[in-house]
Amino acid sequence: MKSDSSKPLNSRSKAITAGDTRAPNRAMLRAVGFKDEDFNKPIIGVASGYSTITPCNSGINTLAERAEKGIRESGGMPQIFGTITISDGISMGTEGMKCSLVSREVIADSIETVCRGQSLDGVIAIGGCDKNMPGAVIGMARLNIPSIFVYGGTIKPGHYHGQDLTVVNVFEAVGQYGAGKLPRQDFECVERFACPGAGSCGGMFTANTMSSAFEAMGISLPYSSTMAAEDAEKAGSSEASARALLELIRRNICARDIITRKSIENAITVVQAIGGSTNAVLHFLAIAHAADVKLTIDDFEKIRQRTPHLTDLKPSGKYVATDLHRAGGIPLVMKMLLKEGLLHGDCLTVTGKTVAENLKDVPDAPKANQDVILPFDKPKYKKGHLSILKGNLAQEGCVAKISGVKKTQITGPANVYDSEEACMKAIMADKIKPGDVVVIRYEGPKGGPGMREMLSPTAAIIGKGLGDAVALITDGRFSGGTYGLVVGHVAPEAQVGGNIALVKNGDLITIDAEKRLLEVKLSAKELNARRKKWKAPAIKYKRGVLAKYAKLVSTASLGAVTD
Repeated sequence: MKSDSSKPLNSRSKAITAGDTRAPNRAMLRAVGFKDEDFNKPIIGVASGYSTITPCNSGINTLAERAEKGIRESGGMPQIFGTITISDGISMGTEGMKCSLVSREVIADSIETVCRGQSLDGVIAIGGCDKNMPGAVIGMARLNIPSIFVYGGTIKPGHYHGQDLTVVNVFEAVGQYGAGKLPRQDFECVERFACPGAGSCGGMFTANTMSSAFEAMGISLPYSSTMAAEDAEKAGSSEASARALLELIRRNICARDIITRKSIENAITVVQAIGGSTNAVLHFLAIAHAADVKLTIDDFEKIRQRTPHLTDLKPSGKYVATDLHRAGGIPLVMKMLLKEGLLHGDCLTVTGKTVAENLKDVPDAPKANQDVILPFDKPKYKKGHLSILKGNLAQEGCVAKISGVKKTQITGPANVYDSEEACMKAIMADKIKPGDVVVIRYEGPKGGPGMREMLSPTAAIIGKGLGDAVALITDGRFSGGTYGLVVGHVAPEAQVGGNIALVKNGDLITIDAEKRLLEVKLSAKELNARRKKWKAPAIKYKRGVLAKYAKLVSTASLGAVTD
């Protein structure tokens, strides 16, 4: 095991044989199945996110059992422990969504706590829903022991009237039904058929974005990020991951040997190429912080400028993750990028090989009989879709998702709401008009607290038929399922006095993705005058996890980290 300073520590398995003072440790381990010969084996944590709270994690128990089998057969001693999950899809649009980003920190803390407390020699983490992945990898980066991540797998698409469905279709159906565009029977059928079984949301939403990015970063096995949760190859991949982890331990390859500046750049490049979630910006800033890697929000824009968008995936495209898997998966996308000099081929991965070595036999162009992965010279967009904007409404920066939008510039009157709920009521009451720039504030890391995702309002706007006519900005986040001209992670947030707190109804706001600008048409003098009259509202929670989070959390431009 390595500490934060990367100095080797005695592993628990070695310490237990050092003398009679370790007899109590041996006695405790005998009670959970250790035999004499097991005390000299590496002891491996299996951090399982299994839960029936969400379909994203409901199949993970099988994967944990296969990982346990792979560890035993490869000469290690597995010890399974649990970590939590929040279902973003279930909590979306409710107060419960405030706990979603908080769960990233709880997951990281829980994995770090167990592995440090038990002096484990390595860890394999298995997770499904959105925050499982960054939470696990943040924990791995802090620990810096041999580590590997296993994605629980994507859900297969639902079907209705010949259309592939994801959970985002249900959110959009709310707006369609409210606008009288969808009959009640169809509305109910979309809800019934959208999620047919186990696995994480099927489009290139946050879960599949992060699993794909972690495969690109090298902390997961090739091809593993786009497998369906219910397919046999997913369980096989979990067992293979466990065997790979034992080899990492033998070679003393630790998490920070894999999580480097170059490998994070590879991950961000792939996120831009596949049309991934805005949440990737927040999570990779936090992962870099945990790994002591220098990364700023501006680095995402630099990578966007040189990276084409190569796939046609939901939410703004046609296909889902299982289609991407059949078309060649992340390795094919990576090989295309590597061929053009856009990836660092020398990065080490959990296979023990470099990126270039892993991709040696992968084709460098997509097959002609599909249009999921597009040719490099005929991309969906010439540049990536996640743009970093700045201006007097976001001096620290914010994130715009510009895929699937007909225009990337709008100037319109502000329509301001101090919570997601207030905005949602206005949308359903038809108070949002074409040309409006909707502002949802006091939903940032501190102000929420918890930086809720705004899928319910954005999907309702789409469902109402206003997707190309209305823009939305927020100091909260967006779901990976959100599309349209939306700008999130506005920093500084309203709660700490960011200028978004000073905006009034009718103020003209400009969003210009090409000029990377977000500004309100107010003079510095007027902003200062308004600031003198502004007072921060009280934090909404006085005790418990949300109160602690509000006290500790950083600005979104630093990844909303708590340490």
